[in-house]
Amino acid sequence: MTPTQCKMARVGLGFSADILSEKCGVSRVTIARFESGNAVAAASVDAILKALADAGADFTRRAGRIGVTVPE
Repeated sequence: MTPTQCKMARVGLGFSADILSEKCGVSRVTIARFESGNAVAAASVDAILKALADAGADFTRRAGRIGVTVPE
């Protein structure tokens, strides 16, 4: 998951950074840092990814393009 995909999924799911923070146990500041492209611990990225995927986000990467789909 890239920082852009994280933000796309979060917004698509209707999650604020605070809600995502509660769901994954990672601080809102860490989420903001990751979405801004700054380095964060791999365990934090894994926790964020799991929370978004558990909520229904599906991440894709093909031919130099990234995407995210979320349930309607």
